[in-house]
Parts: sequence; structure tokens; C-alpha cells
Amino acid sequence: MDFILTEEQTKLKAKAREFAIREVLPVARKYDESEEFPLPVIKKAWEEKLLNLGIPKKYGGKGYGLLDACLVVEEMSSACPGIATSIFDNNLGAEPIVIGGNEEQKERILGELINEPKLIAFATSEPTMGSDVAGMKCRAEKDGEEYILNGAKFWITNGGYADYITVFATADPEKKHKGIGTFIVDTKTEGVKLGKHIPKLGQRSSNTVAVSLKNVRIPKENVLAKPGRGFVLGMQTFAHTRPAIGAFAVGCARSAMEYSIDYAQKREAFGRTIANYQVIQEKIANMYKDIEAARLLTYKAAWEADQGLDNNMSSAIAKAFASDVAMNVTTEAVQIYGGYGYLRTYPVEKLFRDAKLYQIYEGTSEIQRIIISRFAMKKYEHAMPSVFKRDRA
Repeated sequence: MDFILTEEQTKLKAKAREFAIREVLPVARKYDESEEFPLPVIKKAWEEKLLNLGIPKKYGGKGYGLLDACLVVEEMSSACPGIATSIFDNNLGAEPIVIGGNEEQKERILGELINEPKLIAFATSEPTMGSDVAGMKCRAEKDGEEYILNGAKFWITNGGYADYITVFATADPEKKHKGIGTFIVDTKTEGVKLGKHIPKLGQRSSNTVAVSLKNVRIPKENVLAKPGRGFVLGMQTFAHTRPAIGAFAVGCARSAMEYSIDYAQKREAFGRTIANYQVIQEKIANMYKDIEAARLLTYKAAWEADQGLDNNMSSAIAKAFASDVAMNVTTEAVQIYGGYGYLRTYPVEKLFRDAKLYQIYEGTSEIQRIIISRFAMKKYEHAMPSVFKRDRA
């Protein structure tokens, strides 16, 4: 095992941290309060080649692996989880094309994302379904070699500003996962209506909208996966992007811990700083060890994806664990700050609000636990003989 980052990865991480402190941190509170989309920051990220991290070199990208992307995501999220989500969403939107697109689609769409500061969103969720991807109702009706889409998508990150959306729709809801296809939708196409920004508890600078599709005609060249193949493409996409949610959570939790240390070393109570009290030391210790564990699980899941291994299980573990760590750490950070932690004067209340989303999107924590339990109960190979077969003598 080798846990040492390469020289290139170390430089990439340093570049991302410098960008986060220079461009993201100073405007994080502003965009959170105004709920505006941080388009100027995203354009700067594109200019400095910190957008579209997963696009291969063959199509003009930097060809970064998932572990490289996680390094960048952690640094961005440490400055502002909401802006980080906005920046990384292009990876999610483009990933189905990277995985399942033909050469023409890759050269055309991925090339545009590299050559222009364009945005691409990802759409599986609907008003009545989220984690239950097979339960979608948005319809895809075949018309010759083209398809016509009708329905609605919900919770679409960057949707209000996207140039393209990779949309998952079904030819027959009764077929569940066997009826799902994937389509590249140009948002300028007739029948596409982008909704208004949906107000949220946290990650307010991340644009989230509903998308209405009414008789939207998809030409043959924009059919990414025909019905029956879309579900697998969606699951492959999530396996490749889910470790990044772990990195988001780690970055958020890391800043909450650092701010807690800063405060504990300055705040005095009963004649000494609260950092001298064991109860505070215990909180900081738990934060540190849990963040370290979450980061390592995230790195493992990302590394497996980069090696071409099946990382479905490791990505579920990383996301579930890191999401809980972010929520626990930010909660304890607010507690360490006491009354001040409840005020908008300090950044921990924002991180507390931002952290909750990690337990919900791209498959809830409950869904991840179902995935993990199924593996443990049915596929995990026991080292010990069955308790019912052991020689009791």
C-alpha cells in the first residue's frame, strides 16, 4: 500500500486550495445570503482548468482521475460547500457521456465544455422520486430514430444555467429499470422549461431547479443510452461520482474542526480557555479521527474507480460514513461555539446547514446502508466457519 500523493497530485491539491482561499472563501457568505448563482467564480474555475476534471485528454480535458478530483473537491468544499457543488456538477453531468457516449458525442459535447465555459447538469430525480431511480415516470417515446420526452425533473443542480442536461427517462414505467434510457438535452430545445431557483436550508449558492419537458424532440445523435441501458449507465455514473460526495463532506467537516480549534483556543470560561477542558478536547479528538477515517475511505473508493475496479460497495461506505461525519462534526462545532455558534456571525452555522445535504443527495444515507447490508448478508465471505457448524466440544 502506498498512501503518498504523487508530485502532480500534491501540486493540484495546492492549486485548488489557493483558488478556494482566493476566489471562493471571500464570497461564500455573500452568495449564501443572496442565494445567487456564483457564475463569476465558476468561470474563473473554468479558466484555471478546475472545472470538467474528469474529461479525458483525448477530448481536450486534463484527464484527471477520481482521486485527483476528490483532492480538488475537498479544498473547494472547505471554503464553501455550496459553491463547490456548483463547480463539481459539471463532472456529474458529463460523466454519463464519458462512460457511455460514442466518439461523436464525446468529441462534440465534451469538446464544447472544454473550449467554452458551458455547464452540463444531470437529471434522474423527479417530484415523486429520488433515490428510487427505477420508479421514474418521465417518458421517452420512440419516433423513428428519435425520441420525444415528456415529464418533469426535480432537484436539478445548476439546471437554471445549464447548456445541456443528461436526462434519464423511461419508455415504460411498468418495466422499472429495464425501461430507462439516457438522453443529451440541449436546454435551448423547444419544449424545455427551466424553473426558478428552489430555496434551500443550506448550500444556497448552489442553483437547484425543476425542469419541465413537453414534447421535447431528441435527435438520434443525442440518444446516449437506449431504453433498457440507461439504468446501468446511471448506476455506473453514481459509482464514479459518489466518492466525491465523501470529499465534499470531508472538506466541510475539516473547516468546521479548524474553526472549532481556533475558537476553543481563544474563548475563555471560568478563568481559562475552553481548549483546556477535557470535554472540548474529546470533541476535537473525535472530529479529527472521524475526518481522517472519512478521508481514507473516500480515497479508497476513488482509487478503486481509477483502477477500473467495482467500487459500488466502497463508494457507498465512503458516502454514508463521510456524510455522517460532516453532520456530527458541524453539530459539535456549533456546540463548541455555544450561543455564538447559533449566530450568523461565525461560519459554523453555515457549515452546519450545508452539511445536511450530504446525507440526502446522490442516494440517501439510508439507501447506502441498504446497499451495504445486502452485501454483508449475501456476498461477504466469512473467515470463520458458521456458528452452527463449529465443533462445540
